[in-house]
Amino acid sequence: MTLPTQMTVIEMREAGKPNVLIEGKRELPTASTDEVLIKVTAAGVNGPDLVQRRGHYPPPKGASDLLGLEVSGEIVATGSDQTQWAIGDHVCALTNGGGYAEYVAVTASHCLPIPEGVSEIDAAGLPETYFTVWSNVFFQQQIKQDGVFLVHGGAGGIGSTAIQLGTAMGLQVFTTADSDEACAYCEALGAKRAIDFKQDDFVPILREAGGADIILDIIGGDYVARNIKAARADARIIQIAFNLGSKMEIDLMPVMLKRITLTGSTLRSRPEAFKSAVAADLQKTAWPFFDAAPAQLRATTFTSFDLADAAKAHELMESGTQRGKILLTI
Repeated sequence: MTLPTQMTVIEMREAGKPNVLIEGKRELPTASTDEVLIKVTAAGVNGPDLVQRRGHYPPPKGASDLLGLEVSGEIVATGSDQTQWAIGDHVCALTNGGGYAEYVAVTASHCLPIPEGVSEIDAAGLPETYFTVWSNVFFQQQIKQDGVFLVHGGAGGIGSTAIQLGTAMGLQVFTTADSDEACAYCEALGAKRAIDFKQDDFVPILREAGGADIILDIIGGDYVARNIKAARADARIIQIAFNLGSKMEIDLMPVMLKRITLTGSTLRSRPEAFKSAVAADLQKTAWPFFDAAPAQLRATTFTSFDLADAAKAHELMESGTQRGKILLTI
């Protein structure tokens, strides 16, 4: 297969608003010994892309400066040391940046097969949220069947994935969202109760249910103290974003009295071996839920834009009106 020497990418002129995203040309990346080169079909748009574009989330050392943390597409070249994939295989993959481009080199063990019943375009919206939710909530954890799982921001990409995975793994999923329509969307994904946070306080609702065993929070701000109130004894509270800010004052006494584990992480800076282990566990444990009859997991694509319209995709995501994932198609 003859490959071009250059490719179209989306670059940032500088940090700022969505209009800083412009088309550019780059040399084609090459696959190192443990990588594969993917001809990109589609790329997912995620919260960290927006934060990096604003100048607040610089890529780790050695990572691509281009946005884009997940893609789907066809493998067109392989490194000499990897044996997992062959040229012509179609995969979805977690990238370390570089997804907003026609080609991207990816660690081979960070690729996953496209699940049964999911289109190649829609598969681009799976890796980032599935790696994030799985690694924080389920990976190497003992999950209590019928436990209570509170997911904040249920109508977004992370929330849509967390609701589905929680339900498939036997948890009672409660979630927060910003409207009746968003709540209906969350309940259609499997949430036992979706709470319109503009109308109702989630704390007494969760307390009435016995308290949350696991809380996945992307909100931060005053939600941190309220999460502690909503948690039952021995709960885990997992912070993965701070839409309302990362600085707040909390009372740690309930954390001690209820033996709460308060933790958090970012995915991109985790070691390559960790991400490989998460990918293997996803394929073994979560991916079969796509093949179940009826399917217990599905892609949640809201809409897609051409790669050249990446700025419009960012504007939509910043509006907070999407349900599920926004994609860029190549």
